[in-house]
Amino acid sequence: MEITPLDSKIILENSRVLLLPFESERKSELKRIIFDHDIWHYMGIKIETESDFDYYVDETLESKKQGVCYPFIIVDKQTNEVAGSTRFGNINQKSEKCEIGWTWYGTQFQGTGLNKAAKYELLNFGFETLGFRRIQLSADLENIRSQKAIEKLGARREGVFRNNYIDSDGISKDDVYFSIIKEEWSQLKSTVFFEFY
Repeated sequence: MEITPLDSKIILENSRVLLLPFESERKSELKRIIFDHDIWHYMGIKIETESDFDYYVDETLESKKQGVCYPFIIVDKQTNEVAGSTRFGNINQKSEKCEIGWTWYGTQFQGTGLNKAAKYELLNFGFETLGFRRIQLSADLENIRSQKAIEKLGARREGVFRNNYIDSDGISKDDVYFSIIKEEWSQLKSTVFFEFY
C-alpha cells in the first residue's frame, strides 16, 4: 500500500482536541507555553530563548519538508488555546509504520485528558486512513510518567533501546519503546478510547 501522509494538509479533531499542521500561523502561540524547563527535561533539547524557539520551529518544518515527520500544533478545544505539539515521525511507508512522539504540552494542559484525545486521533488516522500496520511510541527510561501514560493507551512495552540518542548536553540516553499494531486497534478503539469512538 502506498501511503503519502506528507503530501496533504491533515487536520484532525474530536470534541476535545484539534490538531493542525505545524505550519499553521498558530505556531507562534507556542511561545506562550514553551519556555518551561520541566517540559524539556526528558526531551533531549532545551528551549530557553527566542533563538531556541526559532531553531525548534525551523528544524521541525525542515524535517517535515524532508519527509522525516508530519508535525501538528495541538489546540485545546475547551479553551481554544494552543496546548503543545506532537507528530508522526520515523515514517516508513514501505513497512507501513511510524512513530507517534516528540509530544509536549504546556504545564496547564498536562493531565487534563488532552493527550488521550490527541493520541486517539493520531492512532485512528494512522491505522484507518494511512494504513499503518505498526505505530510505536517511546519515552526516556527515566520518564516514568510518560511510560505510564503510554501504557494507559493500551500500547505494549517492547523493550529498552540503550544509548538511543544523545541529548543537548552530550549525554547518551536510553528509551523505552512501546507499540500498537493494526490487529489490536479495533479492540483498543472500543475500550480504551470508547469516549471518542
